[in-house]
Amino acid sequence: MQNCKASQNQTMGRILLMACATALAVAFTVVLPQPAHAANVTPPDVPQEIEVPPGNKAFFVGHGVGTQNYICLPSGSGFAFKLFTPEATLFIDNAQVTTHYFSPNLNPIPRDEKVGTIRVTWQHSQDTSTVWGEVIQSSSDRLCAAKDAIACLLVEVGGAQDGPSGGHTLSDTTFIQRLNTQGGVAASQDCASSADIGKQAFVPYKADYFFYQAAD
Repeated sequence: MQNCKASQNQTMGRILLMACATALAVAFTVVLPQPAHAANVTPPDVPQEIEVPPGNKAFFVGHGVGTQNYICLPSGSGFAFKLFTPEATLFIDNAQVTTHYFSPNLNPIPRDEKVGTIRVTWQHSQDTSTVWGEVIQSSSDRLCAAKDAIACLLVEVGGAQDGPSGGHTLSDTTFIQRLNTQGGVAASQDCASSADIGKQAFVPYKADYFFYQAAD
């Protein structure tokens, strides 16, 4: 009888353990942020010069919050702030989905790009898939940029890499638009003489980033 009761207790313990594990799995499934896919990504109207070429569709979007980071350097006959990296996090519904910065292009898409060329970078926060891009057009039209804000951009992807476990959320990206920009411009008066050389400015900004892939 005692052995029977012990066996029943062990069985109940295993059942409770399995139930707890299942509940935890469900809870994590609920709270993990899901990417915004093509079905519900609708890019806004943009100036013609930063339109994405036909044959591409938006599949992912994130709201970026961070800083544009500058250093004061000689420029022509004077001095000017030069961007040395953006440093931002992209969010969907307050959940972090992507980080944004400059880094070496580790996996160029076949072309003349040299491995290690510094490019603007986006890395997915969950699967660590990464894309590198080159700015090909910009616009400060009020249709997409606030007054005295950094320009809106059209970026062509020139490198892509899956995450170490095969994650590929961003790997098929072809173009990226930076839209709805606010802030991010360094004050020119803070870089006006040789005494300012080397001075850094970390300027807060916000923007929306729309990711595109081939429509087919």
